[in-house]
Amino acid sequence: MTMYAKTNLGSGQVSPRVKRVLLGTGIVVLLGLGGLGVWSAVGSDTYAGSGAGCVNVTVPSTMGGATLHYCGGKARTFCLSEFKAPSADPIAVRARPQCRLAGLTP
Repeated sequence: MTMYAKTNLGSGQVSPRVKRVLLGTGIVVLLGLGGLGVWSAVGSDTYAGSGAGCVNVTVPSTMGGATLHYCGGKARTFCLSEFKAPSADPIAVRARPQCRLAGLTP
């Protein structure tokens, strides 16, 4: 006849040293996740908005969305082409207000 027995890992099977290591590891992981959360909440976003000769446009993409980012001459060329595009062009519709914010109107 076979007997079934449960084991209790808390009663003498795990040494106090191992418990301290596990507790320390848990605290380090929680502090790391907390720091990551604070950084993501207050960190600056370089692609936040258009201005100072740079254009940032978020457009629909196959993976959700894509950000188009242009500065300087590339931004001027991009804005010129988007102002020449048909009014129904979905990228032009999103780009024109951003080009105006950046001061790159034709």
